[in-house]
Amino acid sequence: MKRVVVTGATKGIGRAIAEIFAENNFSVCVCARTGEDLERMSEAWASSFPGRELLTFQADMSDSRQAAHFGAWIVEKWGGADVLVNNAGLYEPGLILNGDDGALERLMNLNLYGTYHLTRALIPSFVARGNGHIFNMCSIASQAPYHGSSLYSITKFALLGFSRCLREELKLHGVRVTALLPGNTQSDAWNGVELPARRIMEPSDVASAVWGCYCLPGVAVAEELVIRPQLGDL
Repeated sequence: MKRVVVTGATKGIGRAIAEIFAENNFSVCVCARTGEDLERMSEAWASSFPGRELLTFQADMSDSRQAAHFGAWIVEKWGGADVLVNNAGLYEPGLILNGDDGALERLMNLNLYGTYHLTRALIPSFVARGNGHIFNMCSIASQAPYHGSSLYSITKFALLGFSRCLREELKLHGVRVTALLPGNTQSDAWNGVELPARRIMEPSDVASAVWGCYCLPGVAVAEELVIRPQLGDL
């Protein structure tokens, strides 16, 4: 049975991605910062996917040591994974001119460094097998600055650059790397905001795109995938 690791997977896009892989007979390993969220996910999983393996690990991916420890734990439990989805991330508004001191570091720690350290921990197992797929959850902010959110955009530009470098390093080892660049998608960030249903995507929309990329024939790879609501961004 194949195995997928998804970070930040107890809700939103990460949860939808974990579920679509489970529906397709993958064992699933997830992490999140909050133990209670992991417990609730485990309880729901037992009824939604009876018999399907779910490993949970409490980790703050903004802490490089915890991210690396999570990777080492995966190698110990599974020997590695077939798919890694680096989904955990943080959004905060903030400008270069007047952003809070420490905001850029806080965003960079989760949106880039956590991904870097977890990926580094798992790369040897991917290379040893000569196959696998790594997905990095970038954003349309990786292409152009979000209004009022320059600091967030900087970190997502960096994650896209990381993805491109990673693909270049791993392509001769048979490991595919895909950068995902979704637009407006329903999440906790939109709680309390009334929006027409056609102007914002569901997490399952992004999950379906991830599964489609994974299912491409081995000779092909979706290097960068932009996903937007049909009517465009808000």
